[in-house]
Amino acid sequence: AMPLALAGAGQEVTLARVCGGRQLQHRLAEIGLVPGQRFRVLTRGSPGPFIISVKDTRLVLGHGMVHRIFVHPA
Repeated sequence: AMPLALAGAGQEVTLARVCGGRQLQHRLAEIGLVPGQRFRVLTRGSPGPFIISVKDTRLVLGHGMVHRIFVHPA
């Protein structure tokens, strides 16, 4: 698995694990981002945020978060 921070814009990935606290895991699970879920990286902002698409929801992730979310290329 690789950190989400390394995924490219437009790439589809599958969530492998979240290496964060319970609050982060709960927040991601609420929008359906659980291990095994596929999603797409929409933008990979260099100074700006990451934007991903999970099901029909767009989610903005900060740079601290994308280093704690591990994915497999889909």
